[in-house]
Order: sequence, then C-alpha cells, then structure tokens
Amino acid sequence: MESIGGIQDCFLVREVQRGNQAAFEQLVHAHDQAVLRLALRITGSESDAQDIHQEAFLKVFTRLAGFRFECSLSTWIYRIVTNLCLDHLRRNRKRREDVALEGTVNGGEYNLLNQFPDDTAANNPEQQLLGRELGTHISSALQTLTPRERMVFELKHFQGLKLRTVGQILNTSEASIKTSLCRATQKLRVQLAGLTTVTNRPMMQRCDN
Repeated sequence: MESIGGIQDCFLVREVQRGNQAAFEQLVHAHDQAVLRLALRITGSESDAQDIHQEAFLKVFTRLAGFRFECSLSTWIYRIVTNLCLDHLRRNRKRREDVALEGTVNGGEYNLLNQFPDDTAANNPEQQLLGRELGTHISSALQTLTPRERMVFELKHFQGLKLRTVGQILNTSEASIKTSLCRATQKLRVQLAGLTTVTNRPMMQRCDN
C-alpha cells in the first residue's frame, strides 16, 4: 500500500504538471530538508550545500513534466541530488584536507559526531576532546572512499535507506550496491582500525543489511 506521503506527492506532481505553481512550492517544502542534509553531509560546506539544493530543485522543476511515476518522487529527487553530489565529490577527489562535516539545518547543529553519540561526553572535557579527534579520523577515512562508495555508505547508514532503494537512486542493481557498500566498509575498517569506539559500532560490523 502506498504511503500517505507518497499519495500526497503523486497528487502534487499531477497538480504541478497542470501548471499549479503553489503545488510545486509544497513539494519543495516537503523534500527540501532531506536534500539539504544530504548535500551538507557530502560537501561539508553550507554554501556548497545550498548551491546543490538550489540546482537540484531547478532540475526537479524543469524535469517534472516528464515524471512518469515509475518510482517514488522521493527516490527520483534523491537521484537528482546524488548525481549532483557525485559530481561535487569527483571535482574535489584530489583534495586531501579534512572535510569539516558540520552545518546548521533549521537552527540545529548538524554534526557527523551525532552519528556516534556518547552520553558520557556531555560534561567531560576529555571525552569531548576524544570526540573531536574521532570526528577528524572519520572525516579523513571517508575521503579514502571513491565517490560511488561514499555515496552508497552515506545513503545506507546516514540516510537510513534500504539497499534496494539505494540501487534505485543510483540506477543500479541491489547486488552492485551491496558490493560497493562492502568495499566501503572494509576500507573504513582499515582506516579506523585503531579506534575501537568506532569499529565496534554496528555499522562497521556488517555491510549486507
């Protein structure tokens, strides 16, 4: 059964295709934060993320007339965004400086370390220092992945998408996505081998879920 959000998306798409500008604004409102979060995580730059966000929705607007409902609207939008993000990763592949994956979305702090919470760190300066060092190691480790591996890892573990959905977004088979995810996980294990607080995390233990 199609979700309520999916039904609403279909209605809005048909309205946009009929020339309803307000319906497009509603679509943007429904999906813009997901787009911005992904772009921010990949680029590490609020300004670059905003640029990708704007370019993505410009492409959505210009291509929506040809949308044929062969996949969900969210998957289709993610496909546009991931292509833009992949282009960004490829352009910056040769840079080896650490990427500060921090930004503010809706006035809240968006930090890579939020993916590795530690309740004991809040009032412990030593734990906070270790957390910052951990973040630097993670950022550096992510840079060792190919753009495709990085995108698969991000979509699976940080966006919480199923492998089948990731495959639809990247227009490839689930088996191919699983292979890329395993390669990414193995590379990160090697890079973070000395950091048991990370390597003991579930996301680093399995790559086939």
